[in-house]
Amino acid sequence: MLFVATGGTIDKQPAFLSDGTTFDNDTKLFGKTQLPEMLKETGIDLRGSHPILTLFMVDSLDMTDGHRGLIGAAIAGSEHEQVIITHGTDTMPETARVLSLRSTLASKTIILTGSMIPYSMGETSDAVPNLRDALTYAQTLSPGVYVAMNGQAFDANNVRKDREAGVFKTLE
Repeated sequence: MLFVATGGTIDKQPAFLSDGTTFDNDTKLFGKTQLPEMLKETGIDLRGSHPILTLFMVDSLDMTDGHRGLIGAAIAGSEHEQVIITHGTDTMPETARVLSLRSTLASKTIILTGSMIPYSMGETSDAVPNLRDALTYAQTLSPGVYVAMNGQAFDANNVRKDREAGVFKTLE
């Protein structure tokens, strides 16, 4: 299994400006990915080689088609058939749809996940449960591109973020 880190809320660090809880969209607040720590917290035993590829660390609102092309190329060039991408939630459905159109990825099971609350916020974060679900879906779903959020797996072409409710839903 290959893990691809791209930034997003899941990997944001606190700005510690005034009250210690402020988060800023400035990409400078992204350091290295916290994915190794998150994986340990899932409690899932990952034996064998599971590389973590950090492509970039950006807020998903700043993600471009160029970023999406880099993600697709990295996955297409990988020998791994199961891929988990940590991604910002705002544009996760768009990236999932773009990846689902790439014929070079058709044989792979690709799961995009993230969190509404940064992993760095501790127990209040949904990062570890979402990552745990993504690991399960990557090993059980048939090849395709999916979004794993809120305890559900959504097909890449049938998902949207409901910003008001703070959850992902199927398209209506």
